[in-house]
Amino acid sequence: MSGNFKAFRIVSVILLGLLPVASPMLWGKPGSKQRNIGGLAKTPEGRIEREVGHELRLLPFFSVFDNLEFRVNSGRVELMGQVVNSALKEDAENAVRHIEGVETVVNNIEVLPPSPADDAIRRAEYGAIYSQPGFERYSMQAVPPIHIVVKNGHVTLEGVVADQGDKNLAGVHANAVSGVFSVTNNLRAEK
Repeated sequence: MSGNFKAFRIVSVILLGLLPVASPMLWGKPGSKQRNIGGLAKTPEGRIEREVGHELRLLPFFSVFDNLEFRVNSGRVELMGQVVNSALKEDAENAVRHIEGVETVVNNIEVLPPSPADDAIRRAEYGAIYSQPGFERYSMQAVPPIHIVVKNGHVTLEGVVADQGDKNLAGVHANAVSGVFSVTNNLRAEK
């Protein structure tokens, strides 16, 4: 595996098994050799990626309103994303620091500013997306795979869905919520 491939691979927690239909998942930048999770687990870096993803999924306050991503490069884990609860940022760092092979943890997780207006938008977005027919299969998971990040009235959808149709529908329903300034649909379609 080339050094460039390692340096640019970013892994979303939601890509590591929260969606039952998402198997096998593929990572990699365009033009690189992509490998599935099983192949990555056989390398030391792949094992670290798998364990970091596992630890982050187990965080007790990780919710549909948080987005956690990470990058692993030669024993260095960089945490990224956005969280509502400031304690989750510290919990994420503490959860991965003890993993064998992790030498350094860089915590670049953004704590979203407290806002009653953003909290209202989060609740409205959740209802608008997860109450739609066909989306109940997503809402029944411990941490649903469509993550709703709200900052100052701007909404970003992160995560993975089964297909392009679900991605488009989630975006349409997210745009229908009043009080939202913009919606960025970063959902990834598995198919």
